[in-house]
Amino acid sequence: MSLAPFDHHPRTRIVFGNGSLARLGELAREIGAKRALIVSDPGIVKAGYSVRAEGYLTEGGLAVRVFGDVHENPTTDDVARCVDVAREFAADIIVGLGGGSSMDTAKGCNFILTNGGEIKDYWGVGKATKPMLPLIAVPTTAGTGSECQSFALISDPRTHVKMACGDPKAAARVAILDPELTVSQPHRVTVCTGIDALSHALETAVTNKRNAFSAVFSREAFRLCHGGFSRVLRNPSDIEARGMMLLGAAYAGKAIENSMLGAAHSCANPLTAKFHVVHGEAVGVMLPHVIRFNSGLGDIAKIYESLFDGDLADRISELLWEAGMPRDIAHYGAGEADIPALAAHACEQWTGRFNPRPVAQAEFEELYRAALKA
Repeated sequence: MSLAPFDHHPRTRIVFGNGSLARLGELAREIGAKRALIVSDPGIVKAGYSVRAEGYLTEGGLAVRVFGDVHENPTTDDVARCVDVAREFAADIIVGLGGGSSMDTAKGCNFILTNGGEIKDYWGVGKATKPMLPLIAVPTTAGTGSECQSFALISDPRTHVKMACGDPKAAARVAILDPELTVSQPHRVTVCTGIDALSHALETAVTNKRNAFSAVFSREAFRLCHGGFSRVLRNPSDIEARGMMLLGAAYAGKAIENSMLGAAHSCANPLTAKFHVVHGEAVGVMLPHVIRFNSGLGDIAKIYESLFDGDLADRISELLWEAGMPRDIAHYGAGEADIPALAAHACEQWTGRFNPRPVAQAEFEELYRAALKA
């Protein structure tokens, strides 16, 4: 690829390894924190991970409060409730423990707690004018890569529009990647987050913002996730494969931070809004068709060929089949009559502007129609 200019500023320290959650108190203490708010979801709380995290923080000499009520695809309501707890507790550090929803809620809380206003005020990039609290991100799923991004994705509870709020100050100070925390994921969570991570690697590899730095992480993310995904499906206790997926997802997050995403994510959000399809599944069902669409550009086809020796779109379809995921949107009840509205909604999504091949209403209709007949 041509050596496009880039300006990368490292923001997040990455701590990787089995059992690394035990370092949480030590790392928080190094930052100088005294009052930690853990932001998590009911599943993580039930699994006992928030209790473990609280214990390590307490051993480090910190006072701790847990907000464990994050919902999937968090909305401004989730953020508001989290802010109330953080403000009452006077937190001076936030720990996002869980999947992307927990980490996004933690970031969203940080915006409002430190800078005031509403989430919509930070929709875009670099709109926080005041310093933000340090954040430690501890992913328990291998998918979003939110631990290595400065963006929070928060939905409007009425319109279901996802607001991407990005600011360098929102990035995690530390990301703890402990593969052992991902072993207890339900099969469906493993599948949906794994496909999401693969999609991040593949979309970042070809966007019109890609550069020599992001390409390193896109390629390694795909190698790790492609190598680990089938192994995890066959043996959920394969801790090495779990580590490959977790590290691959984080690398894909770093690639997103430097390259952004593309049309598969633009197509996915309308499916989630209209048919309540889980995000990773929605991206997965569209990804083979976006790959074929983008392959119409010769230089993009060469990138895909360099990543996988064979038909990459067919390979993703095989992985969807292996994971037991739908491969057409008719499965969700979508029909020809839904396509224009879905395409119009896709046009409103911010990631489409970074797709290497331009996409507008007609192109999105073409992609949905291909997915309808798959």
